[in-house]
Amino acid sequence: MPAVPFWHIDAFAPRPFAGNQAAVMVFDGGFPDDATMQRIGNENNFAETAFLVPCAGPEADYELRWFTPECEIRLCGHATLASGHALLGRDGIDEVRFLTRRAGVLTVRRHGDAYEVALPAIPTQPGEFPAAVAALGAAPQAISRSGDGYNVFLFDSEDTVRALRPDFAALAAMGDDQFICTAPGRDTDVISRVFVPGAGVNEDSVTGSAHAVLTPFWAKRLGSADFTAFQASRRGGLLTCRLEGETAWLGGPCVTLVEGTFRY
Repeated sequence: MPAVPFWHIDAFAPRPFAGNQAAVMVFDGGFPDDATMQRIGNENNFAETAFLVPCAGPEADYELRWFTPECEIRLCGHATLASGHALLGRDGIDEVRFLTRRAGVLTVRRHGDAYEVALPAIPTQPGEFPAAVAALGAAPQAISRSGDGYNVFLFDSEDTVRALRPDFAALAAMGDDQFICTAPGRDTDVISRVFVPGAGVNEDSVTGSAHAVLTPFWAKRLGSADFTAFQASRRGGLLTCRLEGETAWLGGPCVTLVEGTFRY
């Protein structure tokens, strides 16, 4: 029975049981087959499991893939931050680079007592999505969409975002899109909630990839490349966001709950 290093980490979390959970696993002999990784992702039952193998080329330190309980995804920020936390803590280094299949090379580095992850900033354009508005149950002030499944719904207040009670079955029927609901915050510059029921995650706890969308979206509206953000899920998570050119730097702490061995 194969055995690999395993971490259970809360990312964008100052303490246990906050932020977003991720499993991190390192396979020195190469990735398992896709069906096995999907079974492991389902077994872990976190929003994402990060699978890592040492990178053979000079472009990065590790290759990285992410699986939800239902499918492989193209970009995940919190599990990348968690992967950096695991490896920087184990190897005593300050920065690690990950080669991904659809998001390029991502970097995690130490940032004070926490970490920063660099994700590609994802631009959006004004659009319409009446079926999603009906499923969300509230009319936004504006809608902005990308070409690859990221949808931003701008609401007038934090209270409106917190009060949303979406029809998850209806949203899931639209595919594995992200439905990112956001507004100005009271205690932070920005607040959001993120729904991805088509990927098996009705409401995500803290979503790095959504903040790769929200960073350019809000930087323009706030007139500042730096701002603070809170994702108002049941667990909740605080992030710092900074736009540098075409890169969104997202910062926050991580907490390791379990470090051990996974056998499969």
